[in-house]
Amino acid sequence: MTISAAQVKELRDLTGAGMMDCKAALNETNGDMEAAVDWLRKKGISKADKKAGRTAAEGLIGVDAGVREAAIVEVNSETDFVARNAAFQEIVANVAKVALAYGTTEAVAAAKYPGSDKSVTETIKDAVGTIGENMGFRRSAKLTVPHGVVATYVHNAVADGLGKLGVLVAIETTGNEHAANAFARQVAMHVAASNPVALTAEEVDPALVEREKAIFSDQARQSGKPEAIIEKMVEGRLRKFYEEVVLLKQAFVLNPDVTVEKALKDAEKEIGAPAKITAYLRYALGEGIEKETTDFAAEVAAAVKK
Repeated sequence: MTISAAQVKELRDLTGAGMMDCKAALNETNGDMEAAVDWLRKKGISKADKKAGRTAAEGLIGVDAGVREAAIVEVNSETDFVARNAAFQEIVANVAKVALAYGTTEAVAAAKYPGSDKSVTETIKDAVGTIGENMGFRRSAKLTVPHGVVATYVHNAVADGLGKLGVLVAIETTGNEHAANAFARQVAMHVAASNPVALTAEEVDPALVEREKAIFSDQARQSGKPEAIIEKMVEGRLRKFYEEVVLLKQAFVLNPDVTVEKALKDAEKEIGAPAKITAYLRYALGEGIEKETTDFAAEVAAAVKK
């Protein structure tokens, strides 16, 4: 049968698929629109499966906030071009909304996507066929305080709550929430810039501390000084190490003359009550993902040998 341009356009509007794919689907299903939608969905899933092996290390970090709570997510794509796509940005923003309700990565992945009967994972997989490259929901987390604020910050935002690096900072206080949120946002900006490894010295990974101590000890022994002096040298270097990697001990980016801990104490005057930073989260896009590297010359040489 002859497939009209109007039918192709209708199917394209329904599915977001390409013109040629829509025409092929209608030809395969004898113009049955519903069957053509199913045909394209099956084809889209097939495409997604083929693309699933490709590294998705681009994408966006998304944040969303409510009353005394906030969530952060990472959704990956293969290219930065897709990350600038309005449809992809809408997906990330909606996943952040889901994270505000469910929190953990596993719970968010299985939760219903807004306005759909499908899960977040299924929705993203369906979108692969429409958008045209591998995508994936990687992780999410949520911070909540019983009283106080959870501030958000997105560095170099491409849209509201969306960017390549996001931070949440929780402050517990019974004081003025507006003042607390303003300071918490400043701390979030600090975390984005300084990337601390822990909130307090006690929370630093013991394995990391032992590794640093071993390095400091070896360096100190090269001085030839007695063990008692070496021990004090190591203690001094360890204190310096904590000042570099522990959030509360770091020099505050907005005022390097004071530590974050001292800046918090000073901020209590504006907040009007004692305040405590209880947690922070920092998501940088693609961190920890081993990106594929392509040796173009080797690919050409291999092709010549075939």
